[in-house]
Amino acid sequence: MQDSRNFYIDGGWSAPATPCDFPVIDPSTEDAVATISLGTQADVDRAVAAARRAFAEWGWTTRDERIGAIDRLATAYERRLEDMAKAISTEMGAPIDLARAQQAAAGLSHLRAFSKSLAAFEFEHPLREDAPGQRIVHEPVGVAALITPWNWPMNQISLKVGAALAAGCTMVLKPAEVAPLSAMLFAEMVDEAGIPAGVFNLVNGDGPGVGAALSRHPDVDMVSFTGSTRAGIAVSKAAADTVKRCSLELGGKSPNLVFADCDVERAVRFGARTAFNNSGQSCNAPSRMLVERGIYDRAVEVAAGTARDTVVDMASKSGNHIGPLVSALQFERVQDYIDQGIAEGARLVAGGPGRPEGFDKGYFVRPTVFADVGDQMTIYREEIFGPVLTITPFDSEAEAIEMANDTPYGLAAYLQTGDEARAARVTRHLRAGMVQVNGASRVPGSPFGGYKQSGNGREGGRWGIEEFLEVKAISERAA
Repeated sequence: MQDSRNFYIDGGWSAPATPCDFPVIDPSTEDAVATISLGTQADVDRAVAAARRAFAEWGWTTRDERIGAIDRLATAYERRLEDMAKAISTEMGAPIDLARAQQAAAGLSHLRAFSKSLAAFEFEHPLREDAPGQRIVHEPVGVAALITPWNWPMNQISLKVGAALAAGCTMVLKPAEVAPLSAMLFAEMVDEAGIPAGVFNLVNGDGPGVGAALSRHPDVDMVSFTGSTRAGIAVSKAAADTVKRCSLELGGKSPNLVFADCDVERAVRFGARTAFNNSGQSCNAPSRMLVERGIYDRAVEVAAGTARDTVVDMASKSGNHIGPLVSALQFERVQDYIDQGIAEGARLVAGGPGRPEGFDKGYFVRPTVFADVGDQMTIYREEIFGPVLTITPFDSEAEAIEMANDTPYGLAAYLQTGDEARAARVTRHLRAGMVQVNGASRVPGSPFGGYKQSGNGREGGRWGIEEFLEVKAISERAA
């Protein structure tokens, strides 16, 4: 079993101030594969102090110096891409092919995108042509606390670390305690890339411990958090006493609007497969399918068939299947939602409670589809974070938009239509930070984030860099 108790602070690995062992569980087998230590206030203080010292120099480095650092990190990352894929697959249950092609690859693509965005970023410019002597300067916020989730670990770590490096910030990373191995491998890459001591620091821990300590720390200038809306509210409250900037990427219950003028079978298969991808553990998953009534029965049939065709298997196996959920806690949570759906009267058309046939251990869930889901049912309104799809009919374009927006969330929305005019109308009315039409994917460097209780701020590209910058107005008069 891997011993991963040390933290990366001030350019080197060191033991925690007070050991507090925590097992890392392989969700496919339920076996412990590593031991980390949960940090304390003393560990946080030491990491923040190192970041504060490093900021005195890193905050004033040139654009070329920061581009060089990001490029070296990307090179180190690419060299160990397979190691990263295996770490992610082991710690959170992503099938190895998905871990390699999507999970690990996302981290590398974000680093490369930040290098390009930084090269084009305008850190200083005139206020406007008719205002001589008025300049706008963008400067790094300072020390940033980066708190990341377990579901797409490298996607989120690279989005935060890459942006912070580009802006000139120093940082302390707290990865999810249930999936920390990929983050520790990333720290090794940072070290290999020669990032100056103290610029990047890593302290493992849980939310109430290290997460809260970072959020309220007086020498932390900003918190960038990705996780549940409930946890994001707690981070905001902890940060409020020191008036920190908070950039939050939170939960979602993303609608997928399917109109009769689309290729129904293709659109519904795409929607169901996307909802089940990563075992449904994606904040932007299209988990709420809204279908025009004329094609509703056919859509339900296709979605149910897609669920039955979705293979569930061990994360270590190669293939186009889904793996387990990340933890026993997440498994029980999703089972409770499935039970609630049945109890509240939704029509179960595929999947259901319990593990798939052939599994008596591991946190595996049956790909599940509910039809006739009412807009007041729990499974319609709450984020399940598992391979569970709900389907609800609508009768008009206006009703579809109203249903799509009737949620406290606003992270993503999906639209399937063969009518370009409709696509233009509907996308403008959807209250979400990202809209994907007819299966089009987002490219690296585009902004990721949402409206309402899905958070504030954006990650990726120049928008991600801006989150880590202050704006300074300078007014000058010739002497």
